This record gives sequence, C-alpha cells and structure tokens, in this order.
Amino acid sequence: MSGIRALQERVRRANPWLLDLALTLLVQLAVTMPFVLPREPELPPATWGTYAMTTLGVVPLVWRRRAPVLVLVLIMALGAVYRLAVDGPGQPLPYAGLIAFYTVALRCTGRVRAAVGAGTVVVLVVSVGLNTGTARELFFTGFCATAAHALGRLQHTRQAYTAAVEDRAAQLERANRIEAEQAAARERARIAREMHDILSHAVSIMIVQAEAGPLAVRRAPERAEAAFDAIAETGRDAMGQLRTILGVLREESVPAPREPQPGIAALPALLDRVRRSGLEVAYERCGGVRGLPEPVEATAYRVVQEGLTNVVKHADATRVTVRLEYGDEELTVTVTDDGRGPGGASGGASGGASGGHGLIGVRERAAAHGGTTWSEPGDGGRGFRLGARLVTSPQGVAG
Repeated sequence: MSGIRALQERVRRANPWLLDLALTLLVQLAVTMPFVLPREPELPPATWGTYAMTTLGVVPLVWRRRAPVLVLVLIMALGAVYRLAVDGPGQPLPYAGLIAFYTVALRCTGRVRAAVGAGTVVVLVVSVGLNTGTARELFFTGFCATAAHALGRLQHTRQAYTAAVEDRAAQLERANRIEAEQAAARERARIAREMHDILSHAVSIMIVQAEAGPLAVRRAPERAEAAFDAIAETGRDAMGQLRTILGVLREESVPAPREPQPGIAALPALLDRVRRSGLEVAYERCGGVRGLPEPVEATAYRVVQEGLTNVVKHADATRVTVRLEYGDEELTVTVTDDGRGPGGASGGASGGASGGHGLIGVRERAAAHGGTTWSEPGDGGRGFRLGARLVTSPQGVAG
C-alpha cells in the first residue's frame, strides 16, 4: 500500500502537461489496435488516411485541462466526420470522447456541465440513430457517458477533500510551529529572568563586600575575613543556581543535577548574605503562615531578591524590611528601605537605573500567578517600597 501511495503522490506532483501527453499517447495506442490486428475480409480496410483521421481525434486530449469544453467539441466533431465521411475501422469505445467528457465533469462549473450534458445527449441520440438505431446501443453509449461523468465528479470530490485535508494539515503545522516558537520565547524569557536575578543579586553583594574589604583589612581584619567568606559563599550559591538553570539547556547522556528553585525557606540565608554587606535587614511574616505551591514560593523569593539587589545597588540605605503577609488566597510581599527614595539618583527598591529587566521580570513573575506589582515611597515619604501580590489558590498558579 505504501508503494501505491508513493506512486500516487509522484503522479499528483508530476507536470500536468506531461501527464496529459502520456494519457494522449496511451489513448493513441488503444485506437491503433484495430489498425494493426488481423481483420475479417468483409470489414472496411485500414488505410493511412483513416488512421490519420483517428489520430486527429485523439490529439486534442493534450489540451484537455486548458479548454475541456473545446476539446470535447473538437473530438466529437472529428468523430462525426470520421463516421460520416470516412469508411474505416471502428473502435470498441470512444476513448477520447469519454476522457474529454470526464474532464468536463471534473473541471467545469455546474452550469457548464449541464449545458454540455444536454448537448451530449442530443449528439448521442443522433449518433445511435445514424448507426444501428437500437435501444441496446443507446443504453450502452449512455451508460459509458454517465460513468465518465460520475468518475469525473468523484475525482473532483476527492481532490477537494484532499486539498481541504492538506490545508488543515498546513494550518495545524503553522499553528504548531507558532506555538513552539512562542513556547521557546517564553522559555528564553524565563531563563533570562532567572539568570538576571541570580547574577544581578550575587554580583551586587560581591561588589559591596569587595569594596568594603580593603577598609576592613586596615581597621578590622576579622570583618575582612567575614567579607571574603561572604563573597565566596555568594559566588558558590550563584554557581549552584546557574548549574540548575543551565542543566535544562544541556543535552548530555548524563544530565546535570537538577534542584528545586529556592523558595521562602531559603529567604533567611539570602537575608544573612545581605546583612554581611552591612545592611540591617528585618524579616517579618504575618497572617496564616503556611506552605505554598512551589512556583509561588519561587516567585516570592525572586521578588525579595530583586528588591534587595536594588537596595544594595542604588538606595544608599541602612535598613530594609522584608514582609510576607499571608492571606486566604494571596501572598503579599514587600521590600521597604530607608534610603534616598524617589528623590535619589536611582530610586531605591523601585529599581531606578536598574528598573529595566529586573522589574520587568518581577512584573512577569507576578502576572504568571494572577498577581500585580507596585512601587511607591516608603512611610513618611522616606525610602522606597517594592511590593507584589501573588495569588496562591490553585487556579491562580500558572507554574
């Protein structure tokens, strides 16, 4: 069956002109049979003139796709001339006429088919009357013409169905390709957010610790050692998280170790690293404290991380408060500092100069959980507050 389908596919994709030429040669071979096979002595002789007239009645098939009605008219006219003016061998079937009638049924509109059918009925009745005039010949000729018309309509239906199936398949392929491209874009955006959060936070903490290191070496060597330890710990933590993300991208026989994204339980360690930079950090949790879905906890962690990163880099603050407020179906995360606030050069936790990819990532993360983000001046107009409200109910978690 696969071989037959492959052959059908090759035929369907072949040049139509070559197919029509091959069909014309095949019909020519069929009509040549009465001229080359042995004949009874009482039958009309097979001459070159009659053979040339028979050939003329076949040649128009080459143009059957371009002008099906004209080809049918030419073939029927040449057949009438052959029957009336030339005394030559007859044919078992009007091959060329049947194929031309089939082509009209296949390619023409309903109005054209009706007109051609009516004209064909008249021609067939007259032709049978001039030949034998018997009901048997009339029935057989009408049956052949009807069969050719039916085959043409069936082929038209088949081609329309095949075209519809191919069109649906092409649309489905385009939809799948678009969906795959969108999924890839979403995954690239997610990886970009993760890498930004990890690297921006780690590098900011390491820079602050490294800048404080030389001063601590001169004044308090023990604090310098702690600063260098904090740099090393921050770097190791960042490398671990990067390995987790990059493991998704690797295609190796032995996959990279996968670890869950840090959640609320990892916040104390994050806050400790920030404290080592000299910033006073307070951590508050209120409401119905409970475990939350992993994607929500990972988003809450990243919101806090981005807020702390901006405070360390831009706010020039001495104190920052991280607050998690648990509601029945939502979690509210706020990071509030006492730094320069909106009048400062950069804007504290609001992001300021860093308020590009970082805050965009925070908004995207919150939106994935049906939530929102905001930034505003702190209490009394001092400092800045970055907040996010995340939906914790299952229907609000996008994963």
